[in-house]
Amino acid sequence: MTRRDWMATAIAKIEADFNRSADTHLIPLQLPGYPGIDVYLKDESSHPTGSLKHRLARSLFLYALANGWLREGAPVIEASSGSTAVSEAYFARLLGLPFIAVIPRGTSAEKIAAIEFYGGRCHLVDDAGALGSESERLARQTGGHFMDQFTYAERATDWRANNNIAESIYKQMEREPHPIPEWIVCSPGTGGTSATLGRYARYRRHATRILCADPEISVFFDYYNGCLQGCGDSALRNAQGSRIEGIGRPKVEASFLSTCIDAMVKVPDDLSLAAMRWVSASLGCRVGGSTGTNFVGVLAAARKMRDEGRVGSIVTIMCDSGERYAHSYYNRDWYLERQINMVETDAAIAAAVNGAELAGVPFAALQD
Repeated sequence: MTRRDWMATAIAKIEADFNRSADTHLIPLQLPGYPGIDVYLKDESSHPTGSLKHRLARSLFLYALANGWLREGAPVIEASSGSTAVSEAYFARLLGLPFIAVIPRGTSAEKIAAIEFYGGRCHLVDDAGALGSESERLARQTGGHFMDQFTYAERATDWRANNNIAESIYKQMEREPHPIPEWIVCSPGTGGTSATLGRYARYRRHATRILCADPEISVFFDYYNGCLQGCGDSALRNAQGSRIEGIGRPKVEASFLSTCIDAMVKVPDDLSLAAMRWVSASLGCRVGGSTGTNFVGVLAAARKMRDEGRVGSIVTIMCDSGERYAHSYYNRDWYLERQINMVETDAAIAAAVNGAELAGVPFAALQD
């Protein structure tokens, strides 16, 4: 088989896999304190690999194949905090390619097990800021390809159509009381999802605004706020990795496009996790920490709508299932070891859902 034939076969396998998959659900969620404001969760945990990153991994593989970057038998390497690596391991196995995930040492045991289940190998790194450089080194050493989600996420996805997450949301909202969302709330990891949502909304001439909810240990909010003031510093660095797995970054990534976003909030980790617990209790199933971060963003957007006297809909993303975090976010000892408050933050989220102001969540917005 020639290299061109192998690429064509690989693309056909990915397209066939996509054709076998159903779309993800859109789940309504009640906010008692905000009458006239309808909230929906886009449940991305129902993908074959259990997270929003399934869409990204499929797009990255197709992008890399179309660019001629993948070769039969050559390893695929990715820098990932877990979920992207799980999904890429799935597609690598589909194509018969070795896969190496370069991940922070603190990644949940459940995610490591999922990567290995799909045939991937985990390469643990102590410094979260060194994931990219270590991935590049491994690619050179093995003759493989570094997929580099943090550079290519915003361009690998076809943001105009092709069943991206934005097109899916608007299609599923068509029969709802407020079919065009006032806000779509997401959280940045690569920045690819916020870029897709922002581009699609503008391309389709929707009035929807995009709000990004950034976790506590991340530079994205500070960078965005600086951009609003005309002094965004792309060299911002944070020595720590985010405690909310899958989102937040210690540096400004190439795929994070501040111009595709209308507003951002900075969410303390204890509030993210309290919101995660509230959403889990409301749905009757566990969600991940990033969904909690998103939900705090929903509360901020709902508050802003109520203050402006507006009614309408808000859509956010359920990024993955909480079952991946049984040994961390759903383990009381994990909170005790990190001295993370639970009682006060649970009460604060419960009050906010019923209309009270949620303090300690900075908000930055593009002025129209």
